[in-house]
Parts: sequence; structure tokens; C-alpha cells
Amino acid sequence: MNVSSRRRRGLATISAAVLGLACLPLAACSTDSGSDADGGQGLSVATSFYPIQYLTQAIGGEHVTVSSVTPTNVEPHDYELAPKDVTALSGTDLVAYVAGFQPSLDDALKEVSGPTVIDLSDAVDLTHHDGVEHDHEDGDAQDADDAGAATQDADAAGHSDDAADPHFWLDPVRMQSAAQAIKTALTQADPDHAADYEANLAALTETLSGLDSDYSTGLAQCERTTFVTSHAAFGYLADRYGLTQASVSGIDPESDPSPAELAAVKQIVQETGTTTIFTEELVSAKTAEALASETGTTTAVLDPIESAPASGDYADAMSTNLQELRTALSCQ
Repeated sequence: MNVSSRRRRGLATISAAVLGLACLPLAACSTDSGSDADGGQGLSVATSFYPIQYLTQAIGGEHVTVSSVTPTNVEPHDYELAPKDVTALSGTDLVAYVAGFQPSLDDALKEVSGPTVIDLSDAVDLTHHDGVEHDHEDGDAQDADDAGAATQDADAAGHSDDAADPHFWLDPVRMQSAAQAIKTALTQADPDHAADYEANLAALTETLSGLDSDYSTGLAQCERTTFVTSHAAFGYLADRYGLTQASVSGIDPESDPSPAELAAVKQIVQETGTTTIFTEELVSAKTAEALASETGTTTAVLDPIESAPASGDYADAMSTNLQELRTALSCQ
């Protein structure tokens, strides 16, 4: 199921749908500037966290120096920028982020001027997801029906999040929309290298389209379509591939589930025959492990890819996630 090496790199193509993307004269976050092939200074681009960094580097190639506001192996939701980080934002040409995902960065961008700021929220069509997402596909109608009562219990207990779900990058189709928006911004800032950005996006789009195809095929025939995660990061993935997500915590991985919420998830595990509780690298697995112990299930890692993988890149992590989902859901 691994994406082939010919689809590993990505650069950008322009879409009329993203030409109206709002770019505000604000901030970015790398104080370094790169040298392009002509010996000039390349664009310095700051990104809010790893998936956007991955896209920008793939599209910009040798013409950009890309940094991430969030350090590697740091959970980005509640990361607090230091004063020096805010100051560094003013030294960049562009910053790409998703408004509302990192309140500290949102606040920082109000204090700086100079760089162009690209909010990807509109380009990727953010929507709301609760702790439990439902599919009514033919293969698992009973799962959806059985989980309904437990979902209502979880929602009543406050498991929903008011803010739009920011985890668009776990849907490779939405990632293509984000890539197009980034391509547009880079081309506007550096039209001399428009052809390179165009070619790079074409390669990146092939990688992302390949991931979408792999997921569509790999999750088409499974014994179960419900999966349980540590926090509600996989709503877009579930929507895209006809799955049902149930989560121990909501959109914010640091939020503590209430007894009612835990009882609702436990009921879903029992009613759907779930065999695996998914944990993640950057968040404590204590609650998920306790739930697995109580329900007689096992644990495995499903990476929300909020930080750079220990090895490989975004596409590698997505391929590994697909393998884990196929195992947990007993897919053919």
C-alpha cells in the first residue's frame, strides 16, 4: 500500500478557486533566507506546523526556505510562542497557517507586519466534527445505528467542539486544495519562478492523488467501519472514506473526557466489535490504554501527523496509517 517513489515529491499548480484567497500583510517565522538557483535570495516562508511545512517545501523547492513555528515533536494545538518567536515572524516573506488551530499564533500575527499571511481555512473547506462521526454506508449500517445512542450521550456530555475541525491534512483531497493555495501565494510573491512552482505542484498532486486512491481501495471492503482514536483528529478522513470516527477526547487532545463520554465510547467499542484503540505519539496514552484494558481491546498508533514523522515524510506517515486502519478494521 505504500505510495510509489515516483509520487514522493510535490510542487504547485494554480487553481481559479483559490485566486480569491485572502492574503493579509502580516507575519511569518523564519529569520533565514535561502539562496535560489540564480544566486539571489529565495523566499523565507513560515508555516504553523508540519503538514503545511511539507506542502510549502514540496512546492517551493530550491526557491524557498521553509520553517515551522511549532518545533518537531511538540503537540501544536496549545503551543505557546515565545517573544523571540513573534519577533522572528517579522523577518519572513510569507506565513501559511490555519486560523483558530493555534491561538498563540493567531495572537502573534496581530502583532507583526510585513510578511504576507495566508489563512488556508477557506481553501480547505473546514467543517465541524464532533467526537463521533457517522457513516451510513451499506457495509456497516448496523454500526452506525448502534452507535447512535452512544453518540447522543457523548454530545450531551459536551464532547462536541464549537470551533471548526482544523485537521484537514488527514484528507489527501483537501491537502491538494491547500497545495494549490500555497502555489498561488508563492507565484504571486515570486512570479519569476512560476513555472517551477507549477511543475512542483504537479508532482505533489500525483503523490496526494495516489494516497487518495490507496485509501479508497484499501478501505473499500472491511469487516468494520468504526475506529476509536485518542482525539478527534480523523473526522475528514472518516468522511472521505465512509468510516465512523469515535474519540476519547474531542478536537483538543489535551481535553479530559468526562465519565459520560468514556462510557459512550466504551459502548461504541462493545456494539461495533472494535478491536483496537488508537493512541498517538505526542499525547499521553494513559486514558486510551485504560479503555483498552477495560474493553479487552489492543492499542496501536494512528498518527495525526501534527509533527514531522520520526522517519520519512507526510506521505510515508499516511501510508503507515492506512496499514494500521486496514489491520484494525479487518479489511480485505
